[in-house]
Amino acid sequence: MEGTVLVVDDEKGQREILKTVLEAEGYDVGTASGGGEALAAIQKNNFDLVITDLKMPGMDGHGVLKRILEERPSVSVVMVTAHGTIDSAVEAIRLGAFDYLTKPLDRDRLLGVANKAVEKSRLLSENILLKRQLEKQFRPEGIIGSDSKMREVFRIIKKVSGSSATVLIYGESGTGKELVARALHYASPRSPHPFLAINCAAIPETLLETELFGYEKGAFTGAYARNTGLFEAADGGTIFLDEIGDMALPLQSKLLRVLQEREIRRVGGANRIKVDVRIIAATNKDLDSEIKQGRFREDLFYRLNVISFKLPALRDRRSDIPELVTFFLGRFNESSEKKVRGLSDEAMSMLLNYNWPGNVRQLEAVLERALLLSDGEVVGQDALPAEIMTRPITLGKMDFELPDEGISFEDFERDLLVKAMIKANGVLGRAACLLGMSYRTLQYRLNKFGIEKEAYSAPKGLSPKPKGASQEGR
Repeated sequence: MEGTVLVVDDEKGQREILKTVLEAEGYDVGTASGGGEALAAIQKNNFDLVITDLKMPGMDGHGVLKRILEERPSVSVVMVTAHGTIDSAVEAIRLGAFDYLTKPLDRDRLLGVANKAVEKSRLLSENILLKRQLEKQFRPEGIIGSDSKMREVFRIIKKVSGSSATVLIYGESGTGKELVARALHYASPRSPHPFLAINCAAIPETLLETELFGYEKGAFTGAYARNTGLFEAADGGTIFLDEIGDMALPLQSKLLRVLQEREIRRVGGANRIKVDVRIIAATNKDLDSEIKQGRFREDLFYRLNVISFKLPALRDRRSDIPELVTFFLGRFNESSEKKVRGLSDEAMSMLLNYNWPGNVRQLEAVLERALLLSDGEVVGQDALPAEIMTRPITLGKMDFELPDEGISFEDFERDLLVKAMIKANGVLGRAACLLGMSYRTLQYRLNKFGIEKEAYSAPKGLSPKPKGASQEGR
């Protein structure tokens, strides 16, 4: 049996006996003469199991158990006790110990408990690691965005993730709709079951039907065997229907039946099959307009639109760009083994002033290209593609073109504050001078928009390194 065990006992003879028996079984065994020594060993090594004596000078077994539960909850703890203190051992189990052993120790009982405890610890460690990986990738807190529009999206995600209600996500291409859908799934009770995604605009109508519902053998030329569709494959989980506004009307009718009856029928089949699937749909179209023009079913819209929200375009949350830059450069550094520390002030200014029609996905591609073309530790403006080379706003003269569709003055104010903080490297006094306002007025406006000065502090010539970066734009 493989595994690592720490034996804790103030009696040297007892430690050696346990060590010999466990090593003969194949365990890697360490020893400690007391609670303090045990905790120091646990900090340095990854143990699957701690077998500790209950009665010891100084920190006793209960103290060791408490600290392990606080600091290493995946480690199993087995208490060793004399017959006269069994009640204390039972209390230890109530507090979180895996089991207890009584002196004199029985070899078979010792090995049986050790094997089960190590197996439990391994499974718990794997579950904790998997959970952390999923949370890091898909939890709402891990999606980059401190802008008020994104904070509202996070609020909705947290409120509805535990539900099975249908969700409709609006947003331009590249804003991260699938990432948000995954976040909803992995924060829900359905997370142990599949999350399957399909782009309704990328597949012809006939193929999309078979992809969703499957088909029976002989249903059409080339159907040589039964095929399971996504609805069956995702049973118990979630299906993400991207670009639902491009789905053909006949297929919309079949999808409506799935939502109403919670059952499907394979192409060419007669039997109805019950399915338990949560549907999350997304579109970059105005479905109200599509309904008026007869291209989208109104009854399907109401079924999909139980919970709906819109992901903001990147140009509508420019203050999040520095955080996105920090994250993407860090990820590309890791994959390319480069050591780029940031962007020059000029390059960052260009990113902040660009309109980003492709949103976060486009920003990701631009930064990957820039990193590959850069030789030094700082990405300069010469590494950016030609379309990014737009004239930046002149802070003093405000020399820019007012768009025909107008602007949001609140967003404009936020952008100016962010630009000033970047140029001042987070120094409030300098930023206040750049904006021609008092120190107290600047503090008030930063608080108004939730802009933290620490997020824009960086060495001279480098882009800021905001906190809280993670995945986005998929």
